[in-house]
Amino acid sequence: MTNTEVCEALFAAFESGDQDRARALCAPDLKARQNNGPAMNLDSLLGLSAMIVGAVKNFRYEDAKRSATDTGFVEEHSVRATLPDGSALDMRVCVVADVVDGKVQNLREYLDTAAAASLIEALSLVSPPSP
Repeated sequence: MTNTEVCEALFAAFESGDQDRARALCAPDLKARQNNGPAMNLDSLLGLSAMIVGAVKNFRYEDAKRSATDTGFVEEHSVRATLPDGSALDMRVCVVADVVDGKVQNLREYLDTAAAASLIEALSLVSPPSP
C-alpha cells in the first residue's frame, strides 16, 4: 500500500467506525497528538474515535486533499456531522503522519479549536466506550 492509500484507508476506517481496520493500519506503538497536546497511544486514539462517532450523527470526512510525503502523508479535510442539538459540525483539520513499514507510526492532527467547541460539548454527554 502506498502512503496515500494508507491515509485513505485509515480515514475510511475512522469514518465507518471500523476499529479493527484502523488498528490494523497503525503501528502498535503509535503516538498521536492533537494541536501539540499530550501524546495518545493507539487505544486512546481509537477510543476517542469511537466516542466521536457515537456522539454525533452522519459523521464524515469531506473535501479531502491528501499528499504522500517522503515519510508518510498529509491530509486536509473537513469533519462534518450533525451534533446532538441538530446543528451542523463543520471543522477543517490537517493531519500529518509518519508511515513505517506500511503502518501509521506518528499522527499529528491540527484543528480549529473554536470550531471544535461544539464537538467537545457533545463528547461531554457521551460515556467512554467499554474496553
